[in-house]
Amino acid sequence: MEASAGLVAGSHNRNELVLIRGHEEPKPLKALNGQVCEICGDEIGLTVDGDLFVACNECGFPVCRPCYEYERREGTQLCPQCKTRYKRLKGSPRVEGDEDEEDIDDIEHEFNIDDEQNKKQQQAQQNKHITEAMLYGKMSYGRGPEDDESSPPHFPPIITSARSRQVSGEFPISNSHNLGEVSSSLHKRVHPYPVSEPGSARWDEKGDGGWKERVEEYKSKQSLLGGEPDDDPDMSIIDEARQPLSRKVSIASSRINPYRMVIVIRLVVLGFFLRYRLLNPVHDAIGLWLTSVICEIWFAISWILDQFPKWFPIDRETYLDRLSLRYEREGEPSMLSPVDLFVSTVDPLKEPPLVTANTVLSILAVDYPVDKVSCYVSDDGSSMLTFESLSETAEFARRWVPFCKKFNIEPRAPEMYFAQKVDYLKDKVQPTFVKERRAMKREYEEFKVRINALVAKAIKVPPEGWIMQDGTPWPGNNTRDHPGMIQVFLGHSGGHDTEGNELPRLVYVSREKRPGFHHHKKAGAMNALIRVSAVLTNAPFMLNLDCDHYINNSKAIREAMCFLMDHQTGRKVCYVQFPQRFDGIDQHDRYANRNTVFFDINMKGLDGIQGPVYVGTGCVFRRQALYGYNPPKGPKRPKMVSCDCCPCFGRRKKLDKSKGGSNEQAADGGFDDDDDKELLMSQMNFEKRFGQSAAFVTSTLMEEGGVPPSSSPAALLKEAIHVISCGYEDKTDWGSELGWIYGSITEDILTGFKMHCRGWRSIYCMPKRPAFKGSAPINLSDRLNQVLRWALGSVEIFFSRHSPVWYGYKKGHLKWLERFAYVNTTIYPFTSLPLLAYCTLPAVCLLTGKFIMPTISTFASLFFISLFISIFATGILELRWSGVSIEEWWRNEQFWVIGGVSAHLFAVIQGLLKVLAGIDTNFTVTSKATDDEDEFGDLYAFKWTTLLIPPTTLLIINLVGVVAGISDAINNGYQSWGPLFGKLFFSFWVIVHLYPFLKGLMGRQNRTPTIVVIWSVLLASIFSLLWVRIDPFVLKSKGPDVRQCGINC
Repeated sequence: MEASAGLVAGSHNRNELVLIRGHEEPKPLKALNGQVCEICGDEIGLTVDGDLFVACNECGFPVCRPCYEYERREGTQLCPQCKTRYKRLKGSPRVEGDEDEEDIDDIEHEFNIDDEQNKKQQQAQQNKHITEAMLYGKMSYGRGPEDDESSPPHFPPIITSARSRQVSGEFPISNSHNLGEVSSSLHKRVHPYPVSEPGSARWDEKGDGGWKERVEEYKSKQSLLGGEPDDDPDMSIIDEARQPLSRKVSIASSRINPYRMVIVIRLVVLGFFLRYRLLNPVHDAIGLWLTSVICEIWFAISWILDQFPKWFPIDRETYLDRLSLRYEREGEPSMLSPVDLFVSTVDPLKEPPLVTANTVLSILAVDYPVDKVSCYVSDDGSSMLTFESLSETAEFARRWVPFCKKFNIEPRAPEMYFAQKVDYLKDKVQPTFVKERRAMKREYEEFKVRINALVAKAIKVPPEGWIMQDGTPWPGNNTRDHPGMIQVFLGHSGGHDTEGNELPRLVYVSREKRPGFHHHKKAGAMNALIRVSAVLTNAPFMLNLDCDHYINNSKAIREAMCFLMDHQTGRKVCYVQFPQRFDGIDQHDRYANRNTVFFDINMKGLDGIQGPVYVGTGCVFRRQALYGYNPPKGPKRPKMVSCDCCPCFGRRKKLDKSKGGSNEQAADGGFDDDDDKELLMSQMNFEKRFGQSAAFVTSTLMEEGGVPPSSSPAALLKEAIHVISCGYEDKTDWGSELGWIYGSITEDILTGFKMHCRGWRSIYCMPKRPAFKGSAPINLSDRLNQVLRWALGSVEIFFSRHSPVWYGYKKGHLKWLERFAYVNTTIYPFTSLPLLAYCTLPAVCLLTGKFIMPTISTFASLFFISLFISIFATGILELRWSGVSIEEWWRNEQFWVIGGVSAHLFAVIQGLLKVLAGIDTNFTVTSKATDDEDEFGDLYAFKWTTLLIPPTTLLIINLVGVVAGISDAINNGYQSWGPLFGKLFFSFWVIVHLYPFLKGLMGRQNRTPTIVVIWSVLLASIFSLLWVRIDPFVLKSKGPDVRQCGINC
């Protein structure tokens, strides 16, 4: 589809398709003040059409026609400002170099102004025929066909599978040259999506990352290694290209073996400890004892499920130079696989357009062949603000992308690049870098002002709804009832930067929404992107990002391709998951936003089993895996054949010809993907599985991706609108077996789990420079709400049919330790119940004077000492092999308690209400907006929510319990201090873990909120009452009966 051709809106169910042109105001590249030539000072003058003469369409530098023609004839033929070559304009004579341009030769009509009107009429007539041909069939607005219209030119038909029949409800595209009668009542025009042509200009052929440079880099590396030079260096390069693109790096045995030994010792000690606790009840506090034992048994089970999937942690290395040597050879087109990148957004007020724009800009500037990159932005809120900001982003990308690739800057999100507090001149040798950087920073600031102006305008919605620049109402004014919309901002036609190089595709997509349909939130939006990208570009791999996760490492896609395109191990890899890294987090990471323990310990452990879980963003998928196909079968081991002399080895296997043939086939690799697909084609109904779109069904059978050249662009556009219609997924396998799986607000866990159950494996890639970075909520209430959403999704999965507790046993592809990890991801919210009870027990013991354990002997104390030592040893050795700091580990432990007694508890309650009573909860998008005035201002903001009630209650009762216990010990003398220490230890354990929560309630250090004043008064009152020995918590000691013997008894 032609870039900026217009917004395509339509509904397949309502037989509507319309293209809205003129929705953007023309953006002047430079103001022509006074209409005076900047070279000679004369007036610029007008063209033959009466418009102001513009010599350079890129920057609009004011130059008159004589100076323009002189520069083309005698000078450098470049614009004085932007250094772009002057293109031949109408009425100007040809010069050397014009033969390379694609303009129509009008040398015979250079100065013929009389027939301009005739040419316009002919062009208008031609456009009319093209429009009617593209919209042929079921695309009218109520008028029937007219007989007096001539037949429009023929367009190639949409592709259909030879094995599939025509789908009912499909847009009919005639295969004959006579298209029949068409409607001429359409007043809007539709442009098809462009098909990439070979030979397109690519940055990678001109930039620093060319094949020659990579070969020289390889040779320099070999020389540094001290190896002897080969007689034939080309053969050594070829041998290097044949090597694996990645390798598995095991953890050093000196680090991992002691860790495993301590785990076994801790397991044994835990068994003895639980045995002692069960066999030694506390008779005078049987309720407290029983509660504590149940909690401890649950904690033990939870620890086993979390610990043993970390038994085989590994690291990985990639070889980007080998990838380039293998797939980017000199003089040949790049053989790297195309990639479709998905960015999802919903609410532009919670997810600021400037944040989304930075993510899109980092994608467009990625270090990858531009003709193999397509960016799809899903606007699930159908917001005109998102649409207009994306239009501004596309215009700014024409200047930002060449700047990034020319100077090889990192990161390639402008907001983060210009905010870096580093020496930006390091490793820069181009003299023009400083000047161009200053100019680019100024242009980015102007871009920010334009985006901010759009945001300010969008705050107040007009009563009649939003109106586009041509007067057409915005199709998405009703966010719950609107047609599907597609707009290509950058593409093959018009998708070039200021230096004439091609840019990646940028496509805006808003799926159709109608009342009465269940749209499945983010999972439904991602499935719509899968289908529309399959119809338009059909790349074999897909990368999905949240709108606030930008590409921090421009070579991130290449890192993933080292695994996915490796012929030895890549065929069975369903996705490559990158760790999440975050910007804007406070130095001490008060609420464990970085989640380093999970990403640097747990995920490494899973990578050594069957692969990491999918975490929702920063993941490169294999498209075939999302389509529900099984991984390719590997060679089977031959069955053991022995003689008859020893019965223990079995009988000799006599293979007939039929069995021998099957074994040969198995030895050659079994049935490959093509055989599986042929089998599926003969056994299943494609309409029921993939939906009623022949173009999309055909794309699912193309393992290497790509759009067939025989497909009509017009037909592809109609199919793109069709596959994002709200009723397309009805009675299909979408959401149950295909794409992102429905049934939980944490669709990422379900999606990865289904692929692992089919036998796929995943890869965890941790490059030295983080691949992606995003934002995280640093406010306490926002953080708890985020954790609540994750925990609620896990509870929904636990009660669904896809629960890892009972799903996936039939085929047996999911490994046991991998299942342990998935079970742990679904049951961890239920730990909140025993955790809440266990955190309450210390206060109850202090207030009642009882304890959960009997008086222990010296021998029994060894169990407790050994258990604590093993716990600390496990943590220390875990930090040793993973590289996680002690502070990060401790913050993770603290927030495990904070989130467990608040967000996880509410998630369990809401999950049970949904399962038992059918009460659904609303999904709230985490706000990505930040305070520009104070970087960490949100950290100290106090936002009240009901999630704060349980941990606040625990803090108060434990503080009161500590005061009561100490007061009781003071009253009763020295002998009562011994039992008090055990109770105080558990109570302080709770208070120390909740300390970050207490700091969040207090706000800034230089402020004293009202709630803190109230607490102070409350605690002071308690201290005063206890000090005068008004103590209701402890029974009074028995003394003589004064009624019998008097006071002097």
